[in-house]
Amino acid sequence: MTGRQPRSTLEGGADCYRARKMSIGSPLDARTQPLNRKREWRDWSGYYAASQYDYLHIHEYVGIRHAAVLIDVSPLYKYSVRGRDAARLIDRVITRDATKIKPGQVVYTPWCDEHGKVIDDGTVARLDDETFRWTSAEPHLRWFGLNARGLDVQIEDVSEKTAAIALQGPLAREVLSRATGTDLSDLRFYHRRSARVGSVGVDVSRTGYSGDLGYELWFDAAQAGAVWDCLLEVGRPYAIRPAGMLALDMARLEAGLILIGVDYTSAKHALIPTQNYSPFEIGLGRLVNLEKEKDFVGRRALEAELAAGGPARRLVGLSVDYVAVESLYEAQDLPIAVTTATWREQRPVYAGRRQVGRATSGTWSPTLKQHIALASVVPEFEPSGSQVEFEWTVEGRRGRATATVVPLPFFDPPRKRS
Repeated sequence: MTGRQPRSTLEGGADCYRARKMSIGSPLDARTQPLNRKREWRDWSGYYAASQYDYLHIHEYVGIRHAAVLIDVSPLYKYSVRGRDAARLIDRVITRDATKIKPGQVVYTPWCDEHGKVIDDGTVARLDDETFRWTSAEPHLRWFGLNARGLDVQIEDVSEKTAAIALQGPLAREVLSRATGTDLSDLRFYHRRSARVGSVGVDVSRTGYSGDLGYELWFDAAQAGAVWDCLLEVGRPYAIRPAGMLALDMARLEAGLILIGVDYTSAKHALIPTQNYSPFEIGLGRLVNLEKEKDFVGRRALEAELAAGGPARRLVGLSVDYVAVESLYEAQDLPIAVTTATWREQRPVYAGRRQVGRATSGTWSPTLKQHIALASVVPEFEPSGSQVEFEWTVEGRRGRATATVVPLPFFDPPRKRS
């Protein structure tokens, strides 16, 4: 796809193919299938993704927080944006100032529709002066093409050509240094460089979705098995193991990281106004640069939102009172039985009789030893220390658990940025 003559998604390769929801194995399927003792899979953008490998996903979570894990993140959509006007296109679309992204740097960013509502969020990595790698949770080839009109830029969906592995955990640096034969201690947070894992060329980014020390590796899908095998082999002394979506969901929630389709709805799929979210409503206001020189999609709407007093909803963290949850079970003469799996259903949040928001996802945090949740609330309950209640159902009987608003992220170890 070029900026001068955009193609539709019908010509867009992976955008069209995966939209059919025909689940297939990722490039790492031959490696991940035999390791999945639980045989538990889910669909992720048309690929089979492991929910968990072990009989208890908590073992994989422990690997994220105390050792090192491999996570197949190949189902992410991946786009190559290159050409003289590549930076101009990205600057038109994202809320951050793309002209400040230097070669070797990676940024996390949302992008919006013309109403200032978030379409998706992802990373943009600058590979050289005229080439970027853009990742997202959903397909956007057509959207990027529409915004590229008049620009000298080529946009290619490389989702199926490019495999990706997230190597996460406090021992990830040692594993990757051994696999690449290079010292990666100087690769800074949200930066990238080229390296080799065995004989395979990879692009290494100091990024991840676990809220811990970690890296993401991007490479030719045809070489996926060789990269996985090398990482597993050199990682054995570091107790490396594969990890699935259930463990990652716990880790990302501890890190206060939002998930599309769970903590917010893409503007492409919103059916009613309340399903639309601006960046300021989902904790991404810090990534909106209204001072940058060039215009971007949604800018006027976002300026108007701030001029009117700011967003009507705010993302907050909730620390749930364990005793309050326990009492809901005791009231029915039941032992407490709270699952360790992250829940993703909407739960009303109250202040007295008044509903002041809704919790969107929550989990038991093994590291923090408490129940935590993300919630969208009205501005007056945004300050830390605010007391609320949210709905907790036990055996079909609705109750309320008390909770305190706390700063995000819940868990933020110094090693993540070291």
